[in-house]
Formats: sequence, C-alpha cells, structure tokens
Amino acid sequence: MRKTADQRPPEIISERKRNSGAMAQSALPITEVLVVADVWQSEPDADAVIQQAIAVAAEMVDADTADAELAVMLTDDAGIRTLNSNWRDIDEPTNVLSFPALRPPTGAADLDDTPRMLGDIAIAYETARREADDEQKPFDHHLSHLTVHGFLHLVGYDHETDDEAEAMEALEVEILAQLGIPDPYADREMS
Repeated sequence: MRKTADQRPPEIISERKRNSGAMAQSALPITEVLVVADVWQSEPDADAVIQQAIAVAAEMVDADTADAELAVMLTDDAGIRTLNSNWRDIDEPTNVLSFPALRPPTGAADLDDTPRMLGDIAIAYETARREADDEQKPFDHHLSHLTVHGFLHLVGYDHETDDEAEAMEALEVEILAQLGIPDPYADREMS
C-alpha cells in the first residue's frame, strides 16, 4: 500500500488523530458505489463490503463526515490506468486512487442545499484481485483495505513522510481489526 511520492494521486495532506469514541450513526457519510466495469460482476458483495468498510472507518476517524457524500467507482485496470495517466502522469494501472474534494475556503458561506462532498475513490478489479491472490488473502479483505485506505485519504490522512505513513497504516490496521480482518502489513514486517 505504501507508494513513493511519484506513485500517489493528488491528495490533501493533513495529519489527523483517531477519535477515541465511536460516532453516532448519523455521522456516517453517504456512499455511492458505481460499478463501471463488467469484471466486478464476479463480486456481487462488493457494494456491501465497501459500505461496511466506510461505515467503520468513518466511526473511527476524527473527521466530520456527517451528511457528507463520497463515490467509490469500481473500474478495471484500463479505466484506472487512464485516471492514473491523466491525473498523475503514470501510464500504468494501480489498485486504488483517491481524489479528495476541494475544501471551501475558511469562512466561506455554507450552501445549505448543496451536499458536502468528501471526494471519490477508484478501485481497479484486476490489480486488486491479483494482489489478493498473490498475498493469499480473501478478496473481500483486500477490498476492505483498499476502501479504508482510499477513505482515509479523503478525510486528510496521507503517507508522504514515514511518520504519516506509520500513523495511517496503524489506523488502517485498527479499522480493519474492527471488521475482523487481520493486519495486512504483518507479513511485510516479518520479512
């Protein structure tokens, strides 16, 4: 999951700390899952996996996600390669990209009838499937991890520095544990 600076999408960089208490259900963002590639038809539970991962992550971060919206686009390697090329000048597929929404300037008037957008996440099926298979992990566990990783970028977490990466990875591990998913970084630490 850790990428070099030239391998990362445009993300808002801001260190945040985890909220120690669970937030109320009303604090959960509205998540729309858009399937834009037929290869995802082999994963009929993907929407539910993503919704659950976002809900648990939103409850565990210190970020105002109440009534905010985000979209998760389930694409294929060709689709994410295009995004990666257009936005990052990297002409190859990747597993997940996050596109945080622009934040209104401080002091700007809120538009009551306009939903607050967190941003968009794109996940590529073939790359995610290959990684899960290579690491001998259930696909839904890896999908949850990619979703949580992308969501954390939307709410301001990043991994530009080693300290940021360690904090973000620790929070990912904690969120995934709440979902009953083992530490995805455990093998890396042993090698």
